[in-house]
Amino acid sequence: VYCLVTDGQAGGTDHTISRERMAEIRRVEQTKAAKVVGVEELHFLGFPDGAVEVTMDLRRELSRVIRIVKPDRVLTQSPVRQFDRPYASHPDHLATGEAAMCAVYPDSRNEFAHTSLLADDGLEPHSVPETWLMGGPDANHYVDITNAYDRKIEALLCHESQMSDPGRIPELIRAWGERVALQGGLADGRLAECFRRMNTQ
Repeated sequence: VYCLVTDGQAGGTDHTISRERMAEIRRVEQTKAAKVVGVEELHFLGFPDGAVEVTMDLRRELSRVIRIVKPDRVLTQSPVRQFDRPYASHPDHLATGEAAMCAVYPDSRNEFAHTSLLADDGLEPHSVPETWLMGGPDANHYVDITNAYDRKIEALLCHESQMSDPGRIPELIRAWGERVALQGGLADGRLAECFRRMNTQ
């Protein structure tokens, strides 16, 4: 299951495309990319791209999705800025990570938080057992993605509107995956992604 906070209308570099049209394009691209990796349930929240803030509205909508899906694990952006890798710390990502963490704890498990979710929509509280943060410092969990690399590239290349030089993507992702794998103690030639893994039961 994917939950998309924005529609990405602030993305791309084509000035001939309206922002409304860009949002439509990016929804299609995201849906196509999700299908490549076997994800068919997507929740689009529609918050403005480039202007995400940690608001009670966002926390409520993320809590809504958690209560609907009842996941065993939430994987989200880290809310912690990486000063040595500024591109890993887009403001929207930081805000989304913080709001998602608030939704995991305490909001989604607390029946007295966002009371309309239970009173009006019948969504019972849910405690998420585990949360993984990506793109932040202090990784403590490494996942070997070598066998999933081709599908990862295929999915990334679905986001055509966001790529000025798609031919470089496979090389960049492979080099990045190899570096992460070495940091995690995997064998030479393996590819990995890293996360901050937390018990949030």
